[in-house]
Amino acid sequence: MRASRPLLAALVGAQLAYPRLPVRRQAGATAAIVGLAVAASVADLAERRGPRRAAALAGAAAAIGFGAEVAGVATGRPFGHYDYSGRLGPKVAGVPLMAAAAWTMMASPAWTVAGQMSERRAPRVLAAAGALTAWDVALDPRMVRDGYWTWTAGGAYEDVPASNFAGWLLVGGAIFLVWSLLDGGADADAPSPDVPLALYAWTWVGEVVANLAFWGRPRVAAVAGAAMGAFAAPALRARLGAP
Repeated sequence: MRASRPLLAALVGAQLAYPRLPVRRQAGATAAIVGLAVAASVADLAERRGPRRAAALAGAAAAIGFGAEVAGVATGRPFGHYDYSGRLGPKVAGVPLMAAAAWTMMASPAWTVAGQMSERRAPRVLAAAGALTAWDVALDPRMVRDGYWTWTAGGAYEDVPASNFAGWLLVGGAIFLVWSLLDGGADADAPSPDVPLALYAWTWVGEVVANLAFWGRPRVAAVAGAAMGAFAAPALRARLGAP
């Protein structure tokens, strides 16, 4: 059995349990969820691309994402001025090590979604950067609300500034430009890309439901649902062979 599948199932179970946890346990649960997501994503990459290429792809996402976070905390570029609290664990240069994992966990799902939309290099890089940024439309409001980081001057969207999403597009573009060079010879994500595609689709649906049913944030549900859906829906249609 492919290890990525039970890891994905464990991730879904952990995320379903999260809203019911007491506040004192949520930081630890967040770390566990991130760990499961990274494990599922990287395991799937190794299964489909082999261990060496998977390590190169995951390492590129982690290094570029973490480097951008260090620059962001120090200079305010490219995301804007923000600071991390201590809730995400040990830091290097003001950035939790877990931040590298966060970039890694959704890189493959975003790349896979984009690959279902276009096999051409430039459109795929742009679509993958957009799909990754769309996920942050859901992520950032929740993490700000829960005190994991704070935007110095706030922002128009749930205390998050527009510069954050511009930064995500820029950094995502850099990550996926590297991925296109490392992975560009692979055809349309064969063998089956179902695990990363399912991870992106599950995150899309889960964020909408959680914001409506558990967190009382219909604005985030609507905006994040539309943003992620713009990538998830056409990718699912392509995968299922719908006209």
